[in-house]
Amino acid sequence: MPQSSAVPRPEYPRPQFTRTAWQCLNGTWQFERDPGDSGLERGLLDRDLNGEIVVPFCPEAPLSGVDDPDFHPAVWYRRTVRVPEEWAGQRVLLHFQAVDHDATVWVDGVEACRHRGGFTPFSCDLAAAADPAHTYTVVIRARDPRTGPQARGKQAVTFRGTGPLYGRTTGIWQTVWCEPVPDVHLGRPRITPNVAASALRVTVPVSANRAGHRVRVTVSDQSGAVTQAQARADLDLAAEVWLPLPDDRVRLWSPEDPHLYDLRIDLLDGDGAVTDSAASYAGLRSVAIDGHAVLLNGAVRFQRLVLDQGYHPDGLMTAPTDEALRRDIELAMAAGFNGARLHQKVFEERYLYHADRAGFLVWGEFGDWGANAGGPAGNNQQPTASFLTQWLEAVERDYSHPSIVGWCPLNETWQRLHDEITVLDDVTRGMYLATKAADRTRPVVDASGYAHRVPGADVYDSHCYEQDPEVFGKLMAGLADGTPFVNADPDGTAWSVPYQGQPYFCSEFGGIWWNPDARPGESSWGYGERPTSEEELQQRFAGLTAVLLDDPRMFGYCYTQLTDVFQEQNGIYRFDRTSKLDVSRIRAAQQRPAAIEQSPPRPEAG
Repeated sequence: MPQSSAVPRPEYPRPQFTRTAWQCLNGTWQFERDPGDSGLERGLLDRDLNGEIVVPFCPEAPLSGVDDPDFHPAVWYRRTVRVPEEWAGQRVLLHFQAVDHDATVWVDGVEACRHRGGFTPFSCDLAAAADPAHTYTVVIRARDPRTGPQARGKQAVTFRGTGPLYGRTTGIWQTVWCEPVPDVHLGRPRITPNVAASALRVTVPVSANRAGHRVRVTVSDQSGAVTQAQARADLDLAAEVWLPLPDDRVRLWSPEDPHLYDLRIDLLDGDGAVTDSAASYAGLRSVAIDGHAVLLNGAVRFQRLVLDQGYHPDGLMTAPTDEALRRDIELAMAAGFNGARLHQKVFEERYLYHADRAGFLVWGEFGDWGANAGGPAGNNQQPTASFLTQWLEAVERDYSHPSIVGWCPLNETWQRLHDEITVLDDVTRGMYLATKAADRTRPVVDASGYAHRVPGADVYDSHCYEQDPEVFGKLMAGLADGTPFVNADPDGTAWSVPYQGQPYFCSEFGGIWWNPDARPGESSWGYGERPTSEEELQQRFAGLTAVLLDDPRMFGYCYTQLTDVFQEQNGIYRFDRTSKLDVSRIRAAQQRPAAIEQSPPRPEAG
């Protein structure tokens, strides 16, 4: 249903699995802080709350109307919901796109669901059989303790952010919404492109396997229907629909031509009547590895990535508008980047929707930082079971987006190679194996930079913030003879299993500290010595990128970073997204073909 323009973030939050009937629950909610986490004992579940907040913005963000950056061990939300008359008698699913960190939801005073993990969506029943005459009361408690291991990403555990750590996000920070579904309804599809066969495989779970039910998928493009196929939905927990595309309608998704097919998914009952429908889309593209190269659609594609933290001055981890998400991609492309590492955060899914439409390559990443619980020396993180659980939720949510070309479950973990095996070793291997089990179509790095612990992982990388291009070139030169730069302990003790010849990239470099507007005494941070002029910055950027572009065994790089974020002032753009340097020169420095792209070409697939 159409959403009022007065509702913040009114756009459909799940763009790759859409239904026409839905209700956005963003806007003003009752709100109350619970500093002692005693609200349940004090009766907050059963009474009106003493304040208000604008959802989906967190209480630390100015856009929430609360604008309180202090710690919030627990917070409470409350509102009433009236479902439309046309939803009568259907199940109504209540969706939370993200609540940080530990959420409990009650509907009419009865616990409906719990979820732990601040980056991924979860759902529960608002009503098993909706009654439009009834007003439903929804109450949420979100706990976000200051101490203890938790996947926080870039959220600081000190009052003020320092270095690469920023402000916190507590409670609801993405859209809350609901939709009606029949008792037997479609689940979110998995869409797997197969370029070699010019086909799409669509795997569709169904809530119940009733005799005679079928799933039908129709693929269309700008010229109309391309193909249609069906599969039985009563034999397996998920129906698999195979959709070969006619030769004259095959069109690959790529940065130059980000073509998307429209999909219509219907659930048919035993009489052939449509009982549930949803819309989706797909890109036909492949990702493969050939020696040191990562291929897109069978051709070598050098990945010119930028590190994107996904923070905003007024919304923190929540973009103020949908346009702001799209604009960040446009800014990156204007600076000459063809993709991004979505760093230490599971981004809002609508970012991926815009990346799909723009042909922008991204690496999906988990916000694993924040599990440092004072562990033993040489083990900087003590992750919990929720790391693996939440990461698999993220991979499942984003599996079908063609813009994602790689997965990064962990970032900058370190363990001494010859120390006793730690929980972090187990989690590193477990998250790598779980990612490979969930998705066989994309490369996975076991941990970006620092400690590589999985022998033979798909790719290998390093982080290097050396600022002198000549010294940087010497550090990177070993890749030519199979001994690339590998991060190690300051005393030289190895963190990683040996490099085994797989594709290699420098996935963090640069971070050039530059704020021409800095005032005396202002908190400002970046890597290395601050340039004395923009000209020095531009020459340094060109020199550093040239080292990596000219290495015939380097498959890509990731420059730190797209924008300044609070005190970390090493972005191409300011925190407010305005320009602080000549972006055209940043773009020009990256435009020549990379050495690895000039090797003998492979024929384009398709």
